[in-house]
Amino acid sequence: MSAQNQYIPGVCNIGPEEIQKRKLVGWVGLIATFGLWTFFIWNNTPAPWRLTLFFPGIISAVGFLQAYRHFCAYFGFAALFNFGKAGETGNVDSEEFRIRDRREAWKILIYSTIIGLAVAFLGFAL
Repeated sequence: MSAQNQYIPGVCNIGPEEIQKRKLVGWVGLIATFGLWTFFIWNNTPAPWRLTLFFPGIISAVGFLQAYRHFCAYFGFAALFNFGKAGETGNVDSEEFRIRDRREAWKILIYSTIIGLAVAFLGFAL
């Protein structure tokens, strides 16, 4: 079985259906980021308002990072995994596995926050 089709603590906690959902979130966030940035530029919106690009930027980053890493941050914090139909979750019983999952979930959130901040500052500067 590939890593994409089985639970591996701190490495993989979602299967193909959940991965597709995360990719969709990533694309929606990316489109929203570019749409909002375009709106700001066309309307000569003051630069400080462009810092709000952080929000769609972080949404996009969270979606794409979770899809790429085959790991759902929420599931990592909630001690869950899913490799079947969307919405059908299993529980992570081992405390050691929960610790690994929380560590990976924090990484995704931290990386996404850094990306969101970079997007906001780029929007501010451009």
